[in-house]
Amino acid sequence: MPDLSYIDVFFSVQAFQEEELRGKTAVIIDVLRASSSITTAISNGAKKIIPVADMSDAMKIANTMDQKDFLLCGEKNGSKIEGYHLGNSPAEYTPEVVKGKTLIFNTTNGTKAIKKASLANQIYVGTFLNQQSILNALKEHDDEIVLVCSGWQGRLSIEDTLFAGSIVHNISGGNLPDSAKDGAKVAFGLFEKFGDDLEGAISKSDHAKRLAELVPNGDIPLC
Repeated sequence: MPDLSYIDVFFSVQAFQEEELRGKTAVIIDVLRASSSITTAISNGAKKIIPVADMSDAMKIANTMDQKDFLLCGEKNGSKIEGYHLGNSPAEYTPEVVKGKTLIFNTTNGTKAIKKASLANQIYVGTFLNQQSILNALKEHDDEIVLVCSGWQGRLSIEDTLFAGSIVHNISGGNLPDSAKDGAKVAFGLFEKFGDDLEGAISKSDHAKRLAELVPNGDIPLC
């Protein structure tokens, strides 16, 4: 069981330096929508996920593979990247599309956070879809845990912070000690306030409003 005094939360990709994660367990959180799409893809039979930091890296990897074996996936500023097979909606990652495929994944915030966490001992990708699996894994660790919220362009995202708060709340049994780090206290407090209506809180978030303009039919319930 992790020591709660060693759980910290970063609220955006820009909020930490790579060295701060060295030797720790990191959970990368991008609820809307990279974490949710990656989790859905794995659940639906994707062979492998390769996160990349940018389009250039994606193409370098794609050029080393047989075209039938991979899919280029992701978004830039919420919209599917031109020439990619898939965007960043969990609805796209059906078994018929992703089973047995290697997915080269490139997103505005989420995959950048994954790449930046490369010095961590363990890296997990977390979202509400795989919350119990994340909790089970973390409870087996006794090293320091960092919950990394991807945020949006350097700013806090309420949906990522709520997920981080739900993890802290669950591990602490709803009773956070005074020794907890400030980031954990903030995430815990936000979850205490909005945890009874997560979907409502997330649907009113800034990021959800941006996505509503790009995805009129909405895919937030899938996240």
